[in-house]
Amino acid sequence: MFSELKFDEQGLVPCVAQDFASGEVLTLAYANEEALRLTIESGEVHFYSRSRGQIWRKGEESGNVLKLVQLRYDCDGDALVALVEPTGPACHTGERSCFYRALGGGEPEPVAGEALAALERTLRSRAAERPEGSYTVQLLEDPKLIGEKVEEEAEEVARAAREESDERVAEEAADLLYHLSVLMASRELPLSAAMEVLNGRRG
Repeated sequence: MFSELKFDEQGLVPCVAQDFASGEVLTLAYANEEALRLTIESGEVHFYSRSRGQIWRKGEESGNVLKLVQLRYDCDGDALVALVEPTGPACHTGERSCFYRALGGGEPEPVAGEALAALERTLRSRAAERPEGSYTVQLLEDPKLIGEKVEEEAEEVARAAREESDERVAEEAADLLYHLSVLMASRELPLSAAMEVLNGRRG
């Protein structure tokens, strides 16, 4: 099964865990053949701890397991990406990703590709906590209003495309994406549901 892979002299291969829905990189660890076999058989990611010299199931202590969606290997066969569904923070510090620091200090700058995933997490938090005075909560509690807002924002994007600058198009598109995301959240549909439909249309 693993004949395509090139393990190093210690019988290991680096494996990056990536959120399959958002594309966010969560962690990097190493795996040997046994860890990969356990990963495939159990559906939960296993790694090999170089410091402890043993296999471990990610999240076995914290409960924050990584559910396997797909394993991919690179062009040289000497590195893996595990596309996963995280059940909690991937980092032992409690951070969502192990890569939460920028070299030289401070927090990393927001990345455009992570914006929708971050928004979706915020919407889930608003839906669960229902803070008073929240515009998002107001929308979640009024399906008619949220539908009207999506229609309104779509028209504003179209008008901006006809009459205004690229900057205004981007701003109006952001408003539409926000309201569309709230609509999806109100139906308890993840954004990945729409992305999977798009993937199904590729051809």
